[in-house]
Amino acid sequence: MTKNISIIGTGLMGYPMAQNISKFFRLKVYNRTKNKTIGLENFNIKICESIDQVCKDCDFLITMLPSDNEVLDITPKLIQYMKKNSVVIDMSSTKVNTAKKIYTELKNKNINFLDAPVSGGPEGAKKATLAIMVGGDQNIFEKSTELLKTMGEPTWVGLNGSGQVAKLCNQIIVGINIGAVAEAIILCEKSGVDPKKLIKALKGGFADSLVLRNHGIRMIEKDFIPRGKNSTHLKDMVNILEQANKNDLDLPISKIIKLMFENLCKSGFSNDDHSSLYNEILKNSGAHSQN
Repeated sequence: MTKNISIIGTGLMGYPMAQNISKFFRLKVYNRTKNKTIGLENFNIKICESIDQVCKDCDFLITMLPSDNEVLDITPKLIQYMKKNSVVIDMSSTKVNTAKKIYTELKNKNINFLDAPVSGGPEGAKKATLAIMVGGDQNIFEKSTELLKTMGEPTWVGLNGSGQVAKLCNQIIVGINIGAVAEAIILCEKSGVDPKKLIKALKGGFADSLVLRNHGIRMIEKDFIPRGKNSTHLKDMVNILEQANKNDLDLPISKIIKLMFENLCKSGFSNDDHSSLYNEILKNSGAHSQN
């Protein structure tokens, strides 16, 4: 039987994800700001005018939304319009408690739920190479694997909420890595060494990473066009520290990174790429920003 797939949220991530899904499944999409769906009709994707329309006869519904508030706001409508035994897959990055709350509310109405946040950014979404971290019932994950593989590599991490825990861990590593790369690039620049040659020299060693190769080049070229926004990473760092507090943990490096993203956002750089952490570190190092 042909599966009917729907997506709510076609922004930087949801738009290319929809393009990839449409190669394999019949797809409908809905976005509150309709101009963000322009062009998807060229991929035989149906553009819906409302949430009830995108939910109608849907077997799997993906939500890819900016924050907890948007996800929680649409949950009552999903309860109202999704059919029994269907699957809702939230691929947004939310608090762990948000995932658990939605799981319980949907489950009580015989609707299945997976929390499945992603890493890889818009480029990973375009190339269908996203890392997909999934929490929820294992049998529902297995039922959803064919769909998830159209967007990247899904891994079942554990029970409900585990996907969001994995994403928080991912963002700790990414945020700290961006900071480390920024310090290395700045040290090179101020020492008269070509940082592009540094990146080449480190290839294959322990310091090599996607952050070094991708974000490092952005820092060198001062290219802070948003792929992952400072405001989004700040939200994640706040959620990381909140989850740490619930487990009576102190994460000192995460606190520093959170403060740096907070300073960038307060200074009017909320919508810059998170590689612009370079500018905050440069400022604090005593050097002048090269924006």
